[in-house]
Amino acid sequence: MIDLKDKNILIVGAALSGIAAAKVLHKHGARVILNDLKGESNFKDTLEELDDINIEYAFGIEPDALLDRCDMIIVSPGVPLDKPFVKKAQSLGIEVIGELELAYRLAKAPIVAITGTNGKTTTTALTGYIFTLAGINTFVCGNIGVPMISSIEQYGPNDVVVAEVSSFQLESIKHFKPKVAAILNITEDHLNRHGSFENYVAAKSRVFMNQGPKDYAVLNFDNAPCRELMGILKGEVLPFSHEQILNRGSFVKDGIITCRANGKEDKICAVGDIKIPGKHNLENALAACAMTYAMGVKPETIAQALNTFQGVEHRIEFVEEIDGVRFINDSKGTNPDAAIRAIEAVEGPIILIAGGYDKHADFTEFVKAFNNKVKALVLLGQTAEQIASSAKELGFYNVYKTSSLEEAVNKSWQLARSGDAVLLSPACASWDMFDNFEQRGELFKKLVKSLRG
Repeated sequence: MIDLKDKNILIVGAALSGIAAAKVLHKHGARVILNDLKGESNFKDTLEELDDINIEYAFGIEPDALLDRCDMIIVSPGVPLDKPFVKKAQSLGIEVIGELELAYRLAKAPIVAITGTNGKTTTTALTGYIFTLAGINTFVCGNIGVPMISSIEQYGPNDVVVAEVSSFQLESIKHFKPKVAAILNITEDHLNRHGSFENYVAAKSRVFMNQGPKDYAVLNFDNAPCRELMGILKGEVLPFSHEQILNRGSFVKDGIITCRANGKEDKICAVGDIKIPGKHNLENALAACAMTYAMGVKPETIAQALNTFQGVEHRIEFVEEIDGVRFINDSKGTNPDAAIRAIEAVEGPIILIAGGYDKHADFTEFVKAFNNKVKALVLLGQTAEQIASSAKELGFYNVYKTSSLEEAVNKSWQLARSGDAVLLSPACASWDMFDNFEQRGELFKKLVKSLRG
């Protein structure tokens, strides 16, 4: 247990995880300074949560000015660790960690940590659902919307914490050691932050770095960057595959999901019994099976969960059918690979709404995945011109550029005919036009529902 009493702790970043960390640190007797480069007016609503506790605010100033008053710094996942103030703090002997590491130091429950380029939210929700059906008190948290720090201390050794973790969060861990850690897949993403694909893989693989032989490492055997990590892991490796029969982990054999771990083998259920559609969701299900089976959940409980789990909001979420046109919200498709998976999962013909914040992605494979299923491409955001150029280079010319999501929805509705699907799967983050992908998805659903009028 970490001793926080009377420590001077600077929190850099006043978003969701920063606010949650501030409350917990104050409860433990720390003297907290909450800093953000943005002005205080930007956080009017969130700061109401801190009204009744004594915290110093330092908005609109660089963190460098506060280093001489710090014993520790908690950085938001959005703050790169190559910032000058981080380097300076470290040279002064000030520990710099993130909210994930802080939460781990306060944890008493075993942690199941899930990362990967795509599928994290669905797999985290599904894994939490399986543990809950098994009668285990379960805290589902992390990037799925609830900071781990917010309630970690309420869970004990007989409970389980299931956390979606990002490469940004993993950059700032030191001792974080999950009982079960999983990487679902690794494809190009966040290169604007990490600088190279190799750096991105290295950040993801940090989820395993403190594990020992009594911990479990779950990896996608069908994904080459994941498979290449298998030889360097210290935990018990449990791969999953929908393409090959494995000697351990989870796999498909004669159309049946099968698990092998802890000296046992069990059939779970038929692939066709999985409620959520698409090949990518089969991968997500296999990962969840490997994790929960390793932790002792009975096969029939896992099967029941796969048969009844409905999926998560903003991930290939059916919104409405109007005059025979289906509208699908995949705002969580924030990179090309995620959008490819949505295109594969949705029954065509598809009018695809895409574009958004520029993370320096290559859209060639994204356009190739249209494969005669996408009949029109409606673009918006920073990357509209780049995606349009990639489309034209590959011979796809039915492209329309719009200036807002409202215009994109209206244009898609004009283009659609009965039997078509209008799919919002941007292949990009939302930060050029929205606060987050949830806000983008909510607006899409509201605009779709307004079409009935």
